[in-house]
Amino acid sequence: MPRLIEARSASGVTKSEPSVSDGQPQVFIVGNAPNQRCIAFRRRAPVRSQSPGVVWLSGYRSDMDSTKATALDAEAERRGLGLLRFDCSGHGRSDGRLEDGTISRWLEETLALVRAQSEGPQILVGSSMGGYLSLLAVRALNEVGDTERVKGLILIAPAVDFTEALIWAKAPDEARRAIMYDGVWRRPSAYSSEPDCFTRDLIEDGRKHLLLGGMIRTGAPTAVLQGMRDEDVPFSHALALMQRFGGDPATLTLVKDGDHRLSRPQDLQLMFDALGRMV
Repeated sequence: MPRLIEARSASGVTKSEPSVSDGQPQVFIVGNAPNQRCIAFRRRAPVRSQSPGVVWLSGYRSDMDSTKATALDAEAERRGLGLLRFDCSGHGRSDGRLEDGTISRWLEETLALVRAQSEGPQILVGSSMGGYLSLLAVRALNEVGDTERVKGLILIAPAVDFTEALIWAKAPDEARRAIMYDGVWRRPSAYSSEPDCFTRDLIEDGRKHLLLGGMIRTGAPTAVLQGMRDEDVPFSHALALMQRFGGDPATLTLVKDGDHRLSRPQDLQLMFDALGRMV
């Protein structure tokens, strides 16, 4: 049975008591009624207290028990690093409906878990939407002066501005009409028997969080891993992102035969290598 850790405040959450679950599922309450939700997470305690921690951020329709997330957890254990992974609302073990999800909602959950369930500098490792949330999270942390929280970022096929640039801009006219007039467009998913669900709230809220229109400052080194056969986030999108990093060290690794998942053993090794350099 997951352990319930409850924390509420007017701004979202307050820090809970420390946990040494080493990956056992727990639940953290984010937000206040009527928008309160239980976010499932796993946390591995560090062996080396002086090393940075690692935070895994999953993609849209993915979860903390995915191939990359569990492989990263095993690598963190091998290196003696702490690791936090969680499911955004409407995903995996967390409550909520996918239809209610927005970038603001998922960013609030990300910041709540990072602040409450990690200590010291962290390396954010985000896949697809998780890469986008990683950049939004570091921006939000820097804006409030928490500039030492993020030590580095590893972004795997980062779907930056995906609601606008990858969904709305590429949606056919009938899909746009469904979003605007029916409130939702359901599209067959390549990764699930259930369709993807893109709502008007998701699209309109996403416009509050666009990054590609200006320079992106992270204050930390960033490694981007991108497959050139990615049909969901084309590698041209990663190239556009690289042009937006100003003044901070950033590298881009293109995998010629890599798809969107980048979860083959050789792809996972690229993630491990990037982590090793940052640690």
